[in-house]
Amino acid sequence: MNILIITPSVLINFFLARGILKAGDEHPRTALTLLLLGIGGNIVFLSYFKYVNFLLQIANDTVGTSFVLDQILLPLGISFITFQKIAFLVDVYTGRVSFFTFRSYCLFVFFFPQLIAGPIVHYREMMPQFDKATGRVMAEDLAVGFGLFFFGLFKKVILADGIAPYVSPIFTAAANGEPTTLIYAWIATIGFTLQVYFDFSGYSEMALGAARCFGIRLPMNFNSPLKATSIIDFWTRWHITLVRFLTVYVFNPMAFALSRQRSQAGLRGIVGSKTSLAAFASVLVLPTMITMFLSGLWHGAGYGYIVWGVLHGSYLVINHAWHIYRPRFWPDNRSHDRIMAPIGFILTFCAVVLAMAFFRSSSIEAGLTLMRGMLGLNGVSLPNAVGIQLGDWKPAGVALVWSSGKGFIQSIAWMVFLLAVAWLMPNTLEIFRKFRPALDFKSPLEPARGADAQGAHGLARRSPVWQLSTSWAIGTAVVATIGILALGQPTEFLYWQF
Repeated sequence: MNILIITPSVLINFFLARGILKAGDEHPRTALTLLLLGIGGNIVFLSYFKYVNFLLQIANDTVGTSFVLDQILLPLGISFITFQKIAFLVDVYTGRVSFFTFRSYCLFVFFFPQLIAGPIVHYREMMPQFDKATGRVMAEDLAVGFGLFFFGLFKKVILADGIAPYVSPIFTAAANGEPTTLIYAWIATIGFTLQVYFDFSGYSEMALGAARCFGIRLPMNFNSPLKATSIIDFWTRWHITLVRFLTVYVFNPMAFALSRQRSQAGLRGIVGSKTSLAAFASVLVLPTMITMFLSGLWHGAGYGYIVWGVLHGSYLVINHAWHIYRPRFWPDNRSHDRIMAPIGFILTFCAVVLAMAFFRSSSIEAGLTLMRGMLGLNGVSLPNAVGIQLGDWKPAGVALVWSSGKGFIQSIAWMVFLLAVAWLMPNTLEIFRKFRPALDFKSPLEPARGADAQGAHGLARRSPVWQLSTSWAIGTAVVATIGILALGQPTEFLYWQF
């Protein structure tokens, strides 16, 4: 069914790309018209399946209409495929892709490991690998591929699904209008943050592993974002290829156009700590907020996703303002980095968790209920059994409620364990770094840059390195067996729906 729905769009995009390529520099207006037609068509195609019901809901909420919301079949991975098709059209228009065949185009679009939930890949980074592929099965690729895949499967079905039963009931209670108290609100939001963290991390590694079995390296899409020391750092580690797409095709064009307008008007743009507030608002704040609004809308058709995107846009604006204006009153970079790194780590984690209250909630009201709980405005409560065990140690003002004391303790234990894994252990890319697990993840012998620098040359140097050895084969087999046996339990990939 997915193929029947998506194939017409794929064919239309192919012929539009051929038309853009044929028009070339000789007919720039025709090429631009075809590009805009393609982008608009892809957006309409995505909007019908993903957003038409949301638009009807907005109409019902704002003007009192009574449109009936029907169930529309959402093709798997439609968002990722649509973004890849848009990126392909733009790359053809700008000359980054100068030759392609129907066979190579279909191979690029339908390569299954990244089809459902990314990463979002570019034609120019994938086709050279396909062209060099010999078609022979390489033992090292299979070993590394299966290792990555089963590590990712373990993260998904054991770690992410393990904490899910403790998270969902609290969000359900908030959706039903029940006030969520302090500790339970933080359990819900931190728990869901860890659930989606290991869900997305696990899928990303499964995609890398499946592709590597064919000798293909996909780009890195996830690199320990909960270790970030700023929200800017977080977004260089979380959903890396989506950020790359939005930066190149949304943020940069807006920022450059606004900078050009200011320059033509004789006004300065971003010039370090001397940047005016007007320039900051025009060139950086506006593009950032629009980009993150679209990021939230891309993740899902709902008010909560939009609030989540706007919150992250606000975080980024504050972070950029700090970077630009901080040297005015704190010029010593060394002392700043030493003092602010741990503070930034805590602030970033709390900001990410706070936004997750809206990302997971079924309504704005439920998200606000959780946020009030996180701020302590709904009071503090503990299970009756836990309160009895605390005895005189129970803090004053803490209410006792009839809920599972065992479940409460287990949820805390899961949170502590998963936070330790996310914060203290090397990620899978660092463990597999010797074998270049991702297209843009550098091995220790190569210079690293950006968010990869800390992983490749910091913790990764001290972390265990996966080897083609008997001991690692046994360890991988154990991880694979646990993951496969757990497949019988209820499970859901969170990120495929985005």
